[in-house]
Amino acid sequence: MNYIYFTGYNAQHPGDFVFEVTEGYDCYLLLITHTPARFCIDGVTEEYPAHCAMLYPPRTPIWYSASTDCYSDDWVRFSSDEPFVKSFPQTNRPFPISDPDYCHSLIQLLTWEISQWTGVSRSFRHARTDDSVNQSGKSGTQITDQLLRILFLKLRDDVLHHAVSPHDHALLMLRRQISNNPQLPWTIRQMAEQLHISPGHLQLLYKQQFGISCMDDVIDFRLRKAKDLLAYTEQSIAEIAEQCGYKNVEHFCRQFHKNTGVTPRTFRKNPR
Repeated sequence: MNYIYFTGYNAQHPGDFVFEVTEGYDCYLLLITHTPARFCIDGVTEEYPAHCAMLYPPRTPIWYSASTDCYSDDWVRFSSDEPFVKSFPQTNRPFPISDPDYCHSLIQLLTWEISQWTGVSRSFRHARTDDSVNQSGKSGTQITDQLLRILFLKLRDDVLHHAVSPHDHALLMLRRQISNNPQLPWTIRQMAEQLHISPGHLQLLYKQQFGISCMDDVIDFRLRKAKDLLAYTEQSIAEIAEQCGYKNVEHFCRQFHKNTGVTPRTFRKNPR
């Protein structure tokens, strides 16, 4: 069972921000940082990069602060007797997360969901539950429990299975840009410049991260868009080729056939 006391996202604080609870809370505190921060661990203050997670168990001393001219985070204060929380593999020490945008979205959904069944306005960007809500809002608690579980499974995966590199977040952002705009004239050199690394290093990191080369991924996203346009619009094949980043309709048709086994015209007649 989980009991969420407060949760919030995009908390903003100035450069002199310091948060300290000497005896800790009687519950867990989970932080997801958006900016660099300092944490005091066993009496030693260390600086950690942005996009880290920190889980404070109950009655654990808490101290963290800004390390630049501002500090921002997402956070959840909660109690839990669930194994996915009680057996979490790393507490009291920050660890990097591979997909901060995904974790941020989960905490946003958690906050919004709680606000809907507690009556707390979203504009305050926090929510609180009490006994009466937990008794009457069962559907709400089921959803928030599931969101919390998904978040912790993602964080657990980061701790156990991923050696997160400084480029992971930038690679994820790059891939999202490609998926949203596959028609742009993407090149390996331009993508590498965006990440401030060499083209060869980009190709290596991209393949390790996503299991596909940069340009093959561009082609895959272009063809996904082409399939949608073929299936759900009446645009001509030439128009679709142009919208998907192909200057030559014959080249588009050859690549489409190579990757799908059928021509664009055949696919339109029988989308699959």
